[in-house]
Order: sequence, then structure tokens, then C-alpha cells
Amino acid sequence: MKAVLGLEDGTFVVGSGFGVEGVCSGELVFSTQMTGYMEALTDPSYAGQILMFTYPLIGNYGVDLENFESPRVHARGCVAREIARVPTMRPSVAEYFEENGLLGISGVDTRSLTIKTRTVGTLRASLIVGSDDGEEAVRRARAAPPVGDADLIASVSCPGPYRIGGTGKRIAVIDLGVKRHILASLSRRGADIHVFPHTAAPDEIMAAKPDALFISNGPGDPRRAVDAIRCVRELAGAVPVIGICMGIQVTALALGAETYKMKFGHRGTNQPVRYRDGSISITTQNHGFAVDGETLPEGCTVSYRNVNDGTVEGFEDQNLNITCVQFHPEAHGGPRDTEMHFFDRVYRGIP
Repeated sequence: MKAVLGLEDGTFVVGSGFGVEGVCSGELVFSTQMTGYMEALTDPSYAGQILMFTYPLIGNYGVDLENFESPRVHARGCVAREIARVPTMRPSVAEYFEENGLLGISGVDTRSLTIKTRTVGTLRASLIVGSDDGEEAVRRARAAPPVGDADLIASVSCPGPYRIGGTGKRIAVIDLGVKRHILASLSRRGADIHVFPHTAAPDEIMAAKPDALFISNGPGDPRRAVDAIRCVRELAGAVPVIGICMGIQVTALALGAETYKMKFGHRGTNQPVRYRDGSISITTQNHGFAVDGETLPEGCTVSYRNVNDGTVEGFEDQNLNITCVQFHPEAHGGPRDTEMHFFDRVYRGIP
């Protein structure tokens, strides 16, 4: 099939389509990971975005359903230099996309598109599979709303509360688009997990008598997570608060700090972060917004920083018992530098 990807700046590239014919629009973002492509595509944090992989070959080991981060692909489209047609296991990425009505384009210069994104910042894009009309793709890209204007959290949060039983500490999780392996990391430590939708109120959370409140990852602008911000604002100090990815941003906003949209964000499995003791870990990340460390209130200390650009990757408040990180310590897809360090330390620290 023919396919075309158009950008809001007027650029368009023509390639080969895979999946099904159709049109999608969203923010074009790139991920630097070499493996874990299905973990990324099924990460709810990619809702509203077209995901481009910088590694030149995607799909060489097929589609591993056991490592999905949610039941379905949340990225609106996929962009790759090459898709493996004869993987080591079935289905292939192309087969899975076709069977599930998904859109993708291959055979395009992803290096050039990545350089453009790093130079000018993230751009709105439109992918048309079944056509090579570049002007139409550009028109649709320009008509797409900015990701910050879309209410994406509601589309990925659970419809109602549910429980994952355990014999250990009781954790209330606000689901803003939580990854399956975050919950699995808590379960492996025996946690009794009570998951709430993004609209949960503080009294609903406290009715579960939690030992800690956990704020998950999620898509879009963290300022749209108004109910979660309210929960953290009212419950911080009453129960320990733990946040991952959007969770750190929501917690910071609840404490009166500010967040900002990054030029092109951090996405991939090779992002270096430095802990306050000087040690460096390689982490998985997926975020386009970050916490402004200069606006964190008194009592908060930055615990991690990104080695590449110095952005805040974690903060703590010992008086309020708050621990948050921007990266994904559950390590799916890898590396596993921070999984035990973060979850063991945080779980043991819950009174």
C-alpha cells in the first residue's frame, strides 16, 4: 500500500503502508529503543501520538503478547525505517497491525525526521495509509489539535475501581493510564492494590484505608489531571505519595510547582539519570512534559537529574513522605537498573 506522513511545517514523506487503510493525526514523537517496540506501542502514555522508532529495523522478533503494557495499541500510528517481514515468531508487526485495524508507514527516512524534531521541536502530523497525497496529509496535520488541548486521560483510565489482591501493604493507585508492569512490580512485593479511575475523589481513596497513594503514568498535559491533583493536594501528609512519570508532574502541581512542555521529550530505553549519590542508571522513559525544579516548594529536594540535559527526573519530600520519579523504574522494556532500587526502597519505606 502507498502511505504518506505529513507534518504541520509542510514536510511530507511517502512510503509503504502496513496495517489497514485509513487516516490518523497526532503529535509525531520518536523513541530511541532498539527492542520493546510493542511495550511502547501499547503504553497508554502514547495516546494521541504517532510513534516513530529511530532504530532502523522494527519487528525482528514479532509480536510478544505477554509483554504488552495494556490490552491494545494506544499510539495512533507507527513510523519505521523498515518492518521485519519474516520475524522469529508470529504474528509479525505488519500482521498484527492488519488484524487489529492499525496504521503504519515504513520505508521512510526516520533519521531525517528525527533530526527535524530535535531541531524544531515536536510537530503535529497526519498519517494516511492508502494514499500518497502529501498536501492532504499536511492539511490534516495542521488541522490536528495540539496534544495539550486534548483530554487523553479519560480514554486510557479504567472505567471503575478494581482490586489486585495481596497480603502486603495496601496501595491506592490512581490510574491515569497505568502500565501493566508497574502494577506487576507492586504485586511481586505482595502489595494489596486498589486501582481507582482518574476521577476518584479523596474520600473514595481514603475509604480503601490505603498505606500509600500511587499516581501513575499517563498521556498529555498533566494539568488536565485535575482530580488526581486534588487528591494529592488534600491527601499529601495524611498518606505517603508515590508518583511515576505523569505521577511526578501531578504531584508537583499539587504542591504548587510548575510543569512545562519539553522541546521533544525523552522517549526510549537508554536515558541516563544521576541519583543524588552520584550513581548513574540507564532508564526507560516516555514523557513530553517535565517538572520545573526551581518552582518546587521548600521541603522538596531533587533526587534524580537527567545526565543529558539536567532536567528533573525525581524529587522527594521527607516531611510529607513523597517519592516521585520521571522515568519508568519498572523497566519494561528494560534496562533493569532501577526496578529493585526504586520499588524495594519505596515499598519498604511505607509505614
